[in-house]
Amino acid sequence: MMHFELFILLPPDAYLWITAALLSLFSLFAWKLHRRKVRLTALAGALVGWLLFLYGTFIGFYQFEVRQVELSFSDLPEAFDGYRIVQFSDVHLGTLTGHRHRILQRVVDSINAQKADLIVFTGDLQNKVPQEILPDTSLLSGLKAHDGVYSVLGNHDYAAYSQVDEFTKYANCGLTRTLQTEMGWHLLCNTHQTIRRGSQSIVIAGMENDGEGRFPAYGDLSSTLYGLSRRSFVIMLEHDPTSWRRKILPHSHAQLTLSGHTHGGQFSLFGWSPASLSFKEFSGLYYQGERAIYVSKGLGGVIPYRLGTPGEIVVITLRKAQSGPSSKKDV
Repeated sequence: MMHFELFILLPPDAYLWITAALLSLFSLFAWKLHRRKVRLTALAGALVGWLLFLYGTFIGFYQFEVRQVELSFSDLPEAFDGYRIVQFSDVHLGTLTGHRHRILQRVVDSINAQKADLIVFTGDLQNKVPQEILPDTSLLSGLKAHDGVYSVLGNHDYAAYSQVDEFTKYANCGLTRTLQTEMGWHLLCNTHQTIRRGSQSIVIAGMENDGEGRFPAYGDLSSTLYGLSRRSFVIMLEHDPTSWRRKILPHSHAQLTLSGHTHGGQFSLFGWSPASLSFKEFSGLYYQGERAIYVSKGLGGVIPYRLGTPGEIVVITLRKAQSGPSSKKDV
């Protein structure tokens, strides 16, 4: 845990300076090689490294896409056929400062342009402390949907990655929760709310971060779904997608789970992402029988770099199907 905490204690731009320094040292080393063929090969490698670094830092990180996903479920109440949900995740406001702040305005404008029935945020609003949120509360309060904005906490939102005493961490976590509520968001902490259309309804459930190893594990599925009938159509918000197979699938009836956390690895080359080494479900849509999870690639990151994995806003349209779920994605 200590090594991970030390890693993310660095300011976002420090990672860029460290990478640039390493590339510079490698370039200098390549230049001083004596054998011409070896020197040219090493210099070519250094050039490729610089190009990937500069593109991911100054172009890739600023890009995001609006992805349309259509999901059909046989047990979806008919009144919710065509119901539109916008999911966004992993904003990491502590990184979206200075010239990167304009990304957030574009994100808010793009989400509102969808005119969704519901907006959900699946965790990691900050990097380390709630003070990162304060400058953007007004902007984020401007997110609007017919049935409101619902959110859950991610591992970074518990203020555990800062060098302060435990009481201050507890107070910071409380402030993060308060700020989301003051922005008009419905923060779900092992709770749920019902959304109605006439006599029919669906449930938006939100479980606290339920991670493994070094990640916070505060998820309480029993509390989250307390009092619900197994006939309810449940959309589960859970930041960490590993909880889907560990807890949500075997111990609940939630038909659709929406997660984040992985950032899609923030790097993909020829279709391969390092996130695939740690997560069975790390980007996009997955099924287990008739139940589904969508794992968002998020929008930001502690490290301001993306290559081959642009951020995303996901627009999910629910459809009533005759039997079993199906999907249609417009990437």
